[in-house]
Amino acid sequence: MGTALDQTGAAAWVADHFIQLTKGAGVIGAIAAVYLLTTVFTEVITNNAAAVLMVPISLAIATQLAVDPMAFFVAIAIAASASFATPIGYQANLIVYGPGGYRFSDFLKIGIPLNTLYMIVTVIMVYFVWII
Repeated sequence: MGTALDQTGAAAWVADHFIQLTKGAGVIGAIAAVYLLTTVFTEVITNNAAAVLMVPISLAIATQLAVDPMAFFVAIAIAASASFATPIGYQANLIVYGPGGYRFSDFLKIGIPLNTLYMIVTVIMVYFVWII
């Protein structure tokens, strides 16, 4: 899937739209947008699939912004691993969902603030370690 995105030009097309969308926020906005989209993907599909989809897109974004792509790759890795907002995003969440007596809303109540905290910390750290 990642190779198809790259070879068809879809990754570059999505990257162009990302850059236009985050134009006012600069590189930090682009990193935050990549993180956010990866988080959304990882909550509804597996974390591996989310990472595979986002790597070619973020590589195209980094190339167009002339920054180190490692910054985006680290953001993707952390965002894909931080699946707290739904029980379907990660296997361990699903394992405890039924036996623990949790409801879907329990994951949302705790997961969304935790995902937001992870995003803020990750974007700031990535920006200062790999961009500046």
